[in-house]
Amino acid sequence: MALFTDCSSLPVLLGIFSLLQASFRFPGLVEFNPVALLTENLEMASDNSGNCLAWAARDKSGFLSPYTFNRRAVGKDDVSLKITHCGICYADVAFSREKFGKAIYPLVPGHEIVGTVQEVGSEVQRFKVGDHVGVGTYVNSCRDCEYCNDELEIHCSNGVVSTFNGLDVDGTMTKGGYSSFIVVHKRYCYKIPEGYPLSLAAPLLCAGITVYTPMIRHKMNRPGKSLGVVGLGGLGHLAVKFGKAFGLNVTVFSTSMSKKEEALDLLGADNFVVSSDDEQMKALEKSLDFIIDTASGDHPFDPYMSILKTAGTLVLVGAPSEIKLSPLNLLLGMKTLTGSATGGTKQTQEMLDFCGAHKIYPEVEVIPIQYANEAFERLISKDVKYRFVIDIENSLG
Repeated sequence: MALFTDCSSLPVLLGIFSLLQASFRFPGLVEFNPVALLTENLEMASDNSGNCLAWAARDKSGFLSPYTFNRRAVGKDDVSLKITHCGICYADVAFSREKFGKAIYPLVPGHEIVGTVQEVGSEVQRFKVGDHVGVGTYVNSCRDCEYCNDELEIHCSNGVVSTFNGLDVDGTMTKGGYSSFIVVHKRYCYKIPEGYPLSLAAPLLCAGITVYTPMIRHKMNRPGKSLGVVGLGGLGHLAVKFGKAFGLNVTVFSTSMSKKEEALDLLGADNFVVSSDDEQMKALEKSLDFIIDTASGDHPFDPYMSILKTAGTLVLVGAPSEIKLSPLNLLLGMKTLTGSATGGTKQTQEMLDFCGAHKIYPEVEVIPIQYANEAFERLISKDVKYRFVIDIENSLG
């Protein structure tokens, strides 16, 4: 469960912390002093002291600048990861600028993290020093509810702890992958397949698992079936790659004709449709088994529901501000409109292994940390093909 509040308002901060202290029941969570936490954050923001280098947002402008803080010590079940690369997700921009609720500053974004193990706790058997490991969108959960027991931790009944802007086990705020290293419980770490480039593995920890999860859940991995992918960005381009690896006939829908060549030639899609062309859309009625909608901008849903076959499924993984459609498009034809977030730990590891075995690689632009603010602006204007990845190892220092 991520924690959102305004660090400039002590009464609000204390009130929310009191609720958290009463309700959090996560393993290893210590009691904490909210005033001490506030003081700690203010001191670290001013004196720039600590054992971990990072770039952080200091206010809701979201502007990132160098920052130093203390990571917690490695516990018996922890893995300390020297970060080599971190992908940039739109969530990094949104949380840094308080578009998804309140933030506690300084805020270190980043939840598409990969690197090399530099230390493990005494109870860690699965990982060893030197291993290539990834960390995704969350770093803790209750580990006791029905969803955690089914390794669907993202749906934890008590809420997951986000990789940044959440409450860590030592009572401080979690800080993400725009940093030199991170300490994470072993359960929320993933092995990167041998030989898989670390710069390409990073986007899989959010964008990859976000589209892979519903594809498996809704049995889209059946060769010969047909898939529509709405939007061709960080998520959409990976949905196309997974679809082709599953043996599907893939149609890309985009408002921009400029993406046709890359959709067909670079990503291997079978068909390309300009979604604003009513004739093209109507010609596809009742032709697709599945649609994954990755578009976050507001757009009509009825045309896509009409394209689904009887008993077809549209999965929403983007985040438009509203959904409008005729109920008849659900009732007639037994069609399903559903949503999906990221995945659980078991499925995340399966996804990484699948990418390694089938040589599925995201399309990325590798940048130094010093370019992160420009990357944020380009991401907002959709000027990236198809995911930014920060070279932490060679630029943070």
